[in-house]
This record gives sequence, structure tokens and C-alpha cells, in this order.
Amino acid sequence: MEEDILDLYKDPNTEEENNSSDEDGGLYEHLHITVDKKQEPLRIDKFLLLHRQNSTRNKISQSCRAGNVVVNGTPVKQNYKVKPGDEISILLAHPPRENVIIPEDIPINIVYEDDDLVVVDKAAGMVVHPGFGNWSGTLVNALAFHFEKNGQKSDLDRVGLVHRIDKDTSGLLVIAKTEYALSFLARQFFERTTKRLYWAFVWGNIEEEEGTVRGHIGRHLKNRMQMAVYEDGSHGKHAVTHYKVLERFRYMTWIQCKLETGRTHQIRAHMKHIGHTLFNDERYEGHTILRGVNLPKYKQFVQNVFNILPRHALHAHTLGFVHPTTKKEMYFESPMPDDMTKAVEKWRNYLENNG
Repeated sequence: MEEDILDLYKDPNTEEENNSSDEDGGLYEHLHITVDKKQEPLRIDKFLLLHRQNSTRNKISQSCRAGNVVVNGTPVKQNYKVKPGDEISILLAHPPRENVIIPEDIPINIVYEDDDLVVVDKAAGMVVHPGFGNWSGTLVNALAFHFEKNGQKSDLDRVGLVHRIDKDTSGLLVIAKTEYALSFLARQFFERTTKRLYWAFVWGNIEEEEGTVRGHIGRHLKNRMQMAVYEDGSHGKHAVTHYKVLERFRYMTWIQCKLETGRTHQIRAHMKHIGHTLFNDERYEGHTILRGVNLPKYKQFVQNVFNILPRHALHAHTLGFVHPTTKKEMYFESPMPDDMTKAVEKWRNYLENNG
């Protein structure tokens, strides 16, 4: 399980010091933020959730109740609304772990960039942000190098992840370069006004041309590496996924997914729940070959496709949002990556010859 960000690394959007505050309690400042002049009123728990990647609302609420969240020198409750110019600090009893984002010369596909944001088409296999077990080789390390190379040193500590995709998911991400852009874009994700479509290959032949999966998503009660669906709402958070069939391969289906909510592993968990696990999704048993298929050398064929596509078949295909400064709508499309394209071609050829 991931540890809270407050204990692991320096936030890229803040200034952080390792000094004990004073003798009273020996508290250490883990976070210091000066609220942007353009910031709209927002509850401090929601504000900090945007600025503390990997943190949780519960952890932030606990810090507020303990009196460890201080605004302009005074502890505040979690419903306090931040205002432009507020000085926010988080004080904890142990010294923070020192971790600076180290620029690394890693190739990345930047499809758009201006003074406010960067849109990246992430390759499968790349972790998005440094964290427990992945302190280097991430997208953020690569962006830090890109900013430095282009004389944007002032932006090295202002990389703001608005959203994330899994390590083995490919496709589009938007990264904010200022605190204002981060808040503006994050609000669109929170209010579900962004335009995002995913492409996925799933096992089996989905009967309907399109449909909707509803069910709370939360941590699996036995397998803590998985998320599970709880239709009765007993665990997890409300989640809705809309899907549409794009092409059928008899024993595998290419679908398009639109998320009404944005829960961890939402597509992966929802599709497994309805019996159509993502193709080659090892964590959710999608690397098990579909049984009951009577075709020549079928198992060997699927294994060959696994070799071509050695990860779960999920791609963030489109991304649309309103620009924080121009207020104009922006829309991006990412073509299907080579591994998924080759897998499709191989399925088509196999069925044409063995249909």
C-alpha cells in the first residue's frame, strides 16, 4: 500500500524546510504554501488534496483535527476556506524526508506546451510521479529535465499532476506548470467536465453494442493489490463507466470507455466485474487465456499476442479541457500505440484464416 505523501517526498509545488518550528512540541514544517492571488475560495481539505499527490482526504482531515494544519499562524479546521495570500503550513512531529525531483534525460512525447501546461502522450511502462519504490525514471523526472533544458528552472518545482494513469496504461496526460493552472484544471476533473475516452481490449465477446457499469469501487477485502466492485455500496466509492464496442474479435472485444467518475483502476475493476477482464491484465487475472475456444493453435496464438502486448491493454485516447488562461476548449487525440495496433492486426489475420 502506498504511504502518504507527507512522509515520503518533497512536494513539487511547495517550499519545504527541515527546521524544527520551536521548542514547543518540536514540530517540523513538512509543507508551506502561499496561496495564489487568483485562487477562488475552496475548502482547505480539498485544496491540500490537489497539492499533495498520493495523500487522502482522511489523512488531511486527521491533520486538521490534530491542529497540524496552520493558516497564517493559526490552526484551522478542515472546512476552512482558503483565500488568496493565505500562508498554509503542515506541521508534524517528525522531520520530513528530503527528496528533490532530479532531472533525468528520458525521452517523452510532448504534444503541446505553453506557459501554463504541458500535454504528454505517455508510453506504457513509465511511472508518472516519484513515490515509494519508484524514485527515478518517472514522467516527472523527465519533465524536470525538459524544463531545465529549455531554461525553465523556475518551473522545476511547479510540476503539478492534475490526474494520473497507471504505469502500464499509455496515453494522454495534462500537467500544470503553475498553481493557478493546477487548481483551474483540477476543478474541471472534479466537476467531470473534461472530455476523456479510453480504448481497451477485453476478454470475451460483449453482447451489447454499448452499456454502463455501475458499482462502488474500493480495495479488495482479500487481495489488497486489486480494487473490487461493491454493488450494494457497502465499501468503496460510487463509480460509473460507460462503454461502447468498436470491433469484435469473437474471443476479444475492442471497446471505448468513458468515465463518469475517476476511481483507482476503475475500468480494470468494472470490466472484470462484468466478466470481461482487460486483455493481459496480470493483476486482475487477464493474463489467463480464455477457455473453451476450439481453434487451431489458439493457445500458442494468444501467447504470441501476449508477447506483442506485454501489459494490460488500456490506452488514454482523448483528452479535452478548457485552458486556464485563454478559457478556450482544447482537444487532443492519441493514436493507438504500436503494441495494441500489432495485437489488433494479429487478431484480424488469425480470425480471417481460422474463422
